[in-house]
Amino acid sequence: MAAAWAAAAVLLLALARVSAAAPVTAPAFLWAPNNYGFSSHEAKETVHYQTISPKSLAKSVLEEGGWSNFVCSREDHQKNVDVAVLFLGSKLQSSDISKDKQVDPTLVGTLKHSFTSSKFSMSFPYVAMSDDEKLEKSLISGFAENCNNGFGVNHITYTDTCTVSEDLKEHHDMDSIHVSFVVLLNPSGQTNLIVFCGSGFKDLDNTKSEGELLSELVTLLKKSGAKYTILYASQPYGLLENPSNLPLGRYLAEKTNTTKAGLGKCDGECMVKSTLLEGSFVGIVLLIILISGLKCMMGIDTPSKFEAPQES
Repeated sequence: MAAAWAAAAVLLLALARVSAAAPVTAPAFLWAPNNYGFSSHEAKETVHYQTISPKSLAKSVLEEGGWSNFVCSREDHQKNVDVAVLFLGSKLQSSDISKDKQVDPTLVGTLKHSFTSSKFSMSFPYVAMSDDEKLEKSLISGFAENCNNGFGVNHITYTDTCTVSEDLKEHHDMDSIHVSFVVLLNPSGQTNLIVFCGSGFKDLDNTKSEGELLSELVTLLKKSGAKYTILYASQPYGLLENPSNLPLGRYLAEKTNTTKAGLGKCDGECMVKSTLLEGSFVGIVLLIILISGLKCMMGIDTPSKFEAPQES
């Protein structure tokens, strides 16, 4: 009986560790209307199915996506691209791409159309996210680490809702971004990297969805006539902020007015995992009951011989 309880405890611990270790993954898409000398052959709709970290994503974008030609500081720098956009979203998880009903249909529609209609396109369906660092910082530091000749930080601008520590130029509205497109059309200029956070702008009424902002940005780029490339990456809401500082709780409980946004939401993947975990618990309990019953039955001793009844 003690051995059965010990085995059950080990199994429960293993299940808890597997559940806690499962990373939250989100997709990333890289595309350009044309292959601006990124590679010797035309890459279209290339998919990398490995699960990678944000810094590995940055390395792949530099090496395979050709961003090292204009993001890194190089002496033989040629301006093949006018502007590179790093669009940071917060809506999509990897499992959302295949769903029929989308939280932001405009976002998924823009991504699919841009990915399939561009002559240069790559996708990374499984980018493992963590709570340790904001996605913009992870990607920018990944660019810096993999640029052998240095990183051109002076050509990076941000929207004002991004979390950055550097004292860099910020965009406060779409008009500011549009003006920068016009300036970048100067042949003698250098490629600018614009980091656009999907939460919008601080001083504006952020009624537009992430998909509408991305669609508007793509439209502005097309109208400006600029040579551009876009990397979309997502760090979904729902990841726990500073999990070590939060008390243990039942995060699958229904959302209340005092529940922090994102903590009370349980999507389809969450429901599947919770159902499997509950089923495992029920199965373990039934297994313990079966083992206990067998032990009890084995402990029943019956006589091998019976005395003959005495005659009166």
